[in-house]
Amino acid sequence: MNKSVILCAGLCAAFVLSSCGSSKESAYKKAYEKAKAQEQQVQPAEEVQAYAPVVAPVVETPVTQTTVVDNVDNATVRQESVTVVNGSGIKDYSVVVGSFSIRANAEGLFNTLKAAGYNAQVAYNSERGMYRVIASTFASKADAVNSRNQFRSTYPDAWLLFKK
Repeated sequence: MNKSVILCAGLCAAFVLSSCGSSKESAYKKAYEKAKAQEQQVQPAEEVQAYAPVVAPVVETPVTQTTVVDNVDNATVRQESVTVVNGSGIKDYSVVVGSFSIRANAEGLFNTLKAAGYNAQVAYNSERGMYRVIASTFASKADAVNSRNQFRSTYPDAWLLFKK
């Protein structure tokens, strides 16, 4: 008798649980269908126009041109004691486009600049053990700054050297 009561109770519980799942599914299905119906509902053209955003007209104004002038006094200059290894000699301010610890690498860039028509030179800084490839050299700082700015299009790390 106990076995039959337990078996009946188990069957009743299984029936109750299985019926709950289908009611949940039907509730989800009804909510989904309702949302789909609202999504597919088309608004009349009058309502759409009522909510159209207002856009301000574009007003064209002429562009004013500003010329930027370099302040030569603020240009950074590195001061080093160098000796010319290859070239005709350097003046007070020089534009350095490359620094190498190996002389052959410096000579390679030197030859490239010479082939391009520049008065390139190689100088050696014995304190740092570096060969500086100089693209141009000037007596005035202003001329050196202008030259450095032109070289930066090809050599972005170009910098100014003041000979001690």
